[in-house]
Amino acid sequence: MLQCNMQTLFYLGIIFVLGAFVQWLSPKLFLPKVVSYLLLGLLIGPEVLNIIPHSFVNNADVVIEMSLSLIAVMIGASLKLSHIKEVGKDVLYITFFQTIFAFISVSLGFYLFSSLLALPSEYALVMSILLGGLATATAPAATIAVIHELKAKGKFSRILLGVVALDDAMALILFAFAITLSKAIIDLGEFQLISFLHTFSIIFYSTIIGIAGALLSNLMENLFKSHKGMETISTIGLVFVVYSLNISLSLEPLFSALIMGVFMTNFSKHFDLVQDEIDNHLEEIIFMLFFILSAMHLKFDMIMDFPFVLIAYVLLRLIGKVIGASIGARLANSDEYVKKYMGLALLPQAGLAIGLALSLQDEVAFASITTFILNLIIATTIIHELIGPLLTRYILKKSKEG
Repeated sequence: MLQCNMQTLFYLGIIFVLGAFVQWLSPKLFLPKVVSYLLLGLLIGPEVLNIIPHSFVNNADVVIEMSLSLIAVMIGASLKLSHIKEVGKDVLYITFFQTIFAFISVSLGFYLFSSLLALPSEYALVMSILLGGLATATAPAATIAVIHELKAKGKFSRILLGVVALDDAMALILFAFAITLSKAIIDLGEFQLISFLHTFSIIFYSTIIGIAGALLSNLMENLFKSHKGMETISTIGLVFVVYSLNISLSLEPLFSALIMGVFMTNFSKHFDLVQDEIDNHLEEIIFMLFFILSAMHLKFDMIMDFPFVLIAYVLLRLIGKVIGASIGARLANSDEYVKKYMGLALLPQAGLAIGLALSLQDEVAFASITTFILNLIIATTIIHELIGPLLTRYILKKSKEG
């Protein structure tokens, strides 16, 4: 046991040291940090150099789950009602329609062309729904980084920032529906009305637990209001409790953690202090560990067997984003440039999509398809994160805001 613990610490030490080096090197190579972390994970993981072996990766699930729970809370914490009111109907309309159409485009496309894409027929519907749910997520970090780099200021960049902030919350909601609907379809063998009813019950109970966690956190923050460190520790502890409780009750842990974050940021007087602590001291470590460990799950042989699936996912997702954003912008009477280019600026996809794909590993019902979906999302994340920021940069420059 002692030898095993020492090996775990040794491998974590390697990841921290190399992760810090990659973080320093990324801007010099003009690479997004997300891509650098993923490439590092691939390089030192079992598939290439095998510096970090399968045994460590297989036992690192608790680290990934801890990261996921905090990422979900941080997404929820970004949804302050005062901020949502400020951004107006442009952001609300565009966010809603681009996520809905991304879901429809990928789900319908994969289901209709499942035989051409060599998807297993018995899981074609379920895989299509799950991939549609994953396609809705957009990576806010990459977009924000480009806007800050160009010092972009103007209506287009303001709307873009608002959309990427709300997008992940909408994606979590849609994925929660997708995963519970898929489980119901597997259990029943076909699409039935009871699938929807079961989905709503899962969402309801997950919401209740998330709100309860936020209320308890508020009580703890009041108790420790003179001790900022204790506030942060107690809040993080409750996040872990809420997340694990949802898993044990077969509910939606990521959605519940999101709800907890929403309620804490809007109704707690002291949560801003906790949020600052996480942003300033924990966020970089969380994302570094998450992306490096996630990349180590990628299996090259599986990806090489299905190259057209990668292309189909990227194209169908882009089509959904572009059409949905255009419809939302037209309904909101946005500027012509927003109608034309907003969807293209939403191509980046990273953390949340990988996190949602990883969360499928906890679902026994999806055991036979989880590895395929996870590998697809990790591989396309590299594509999205390499092309997406470049496309966003081009659009912002063309808009004369950057």
